[in-house]
Amino acid sequence: MPEQSPATPSETGHVVQGWTGRLFEDFTPGDIYYHPFGKTVTDADNQTFTLMTQNVAKTHIDRNFAKATEFGLPLVNSTFTLALVTGQSTIDLSMNVFANMGWDMVRMPAPVFEGDTIYSRSKVLSTRKSESRPNLGLVTVATEGFNQDNKIVISFRRTFMVYRQGHLPGIDLARPDESSLPDTGDVQ
Repeated sequence: MPEQSPATPSETGHVVQGWTGRLFEDFTPGDIYYHPFGKTVTDADNQTFTLMTQNVAKTHIDRNFAKATEFGLPLVNSTFTLALVTGQSTIDLSMNVFANMGWDMVRMPAPVFEGDTIYSRSKVLSTRKSESRPNLGLVTVATEGFNQDNKIVISFRRTFMVYRQGHLPGIDLARPDESSLPDTGDVQ
């Protein structure tokens, strides 16, 4: 059997760019994104966020007090829900954000309790190029968070500035070359 020469990088594969997020030109009004990650809210999530933000509302931190309310259970801190659902949307909407411009029309139509699993979706409402920053565009979305029973627990509109194509700050300097990785033939 003839001896085989080592494979060259072009024969063994190529660098596959991981998901780096959308740029301004990737957004089209009317598009709907179902964000891929759900999160089951725990007592630790609620307690940590509530204490970290110095929210002393008894309905979040006092189980005995919460038992006497119409809900009978501690409510998850509403700003935790806002932060969670905003965070869930970043993979689809704002990995390349320059700045959030604001949240509007925030509504909490149903409570969130420990043990609920929260999912989210967003619809692109509008896009426009920035007049003052030609390297950026503005995107406005309507986002909803919903629980495991498909009940909407939060809705809001958010406007953010996102980089335009050709203007994203480079990250190539933070990547070493691939020469230290093993050859594909080295797998045992």
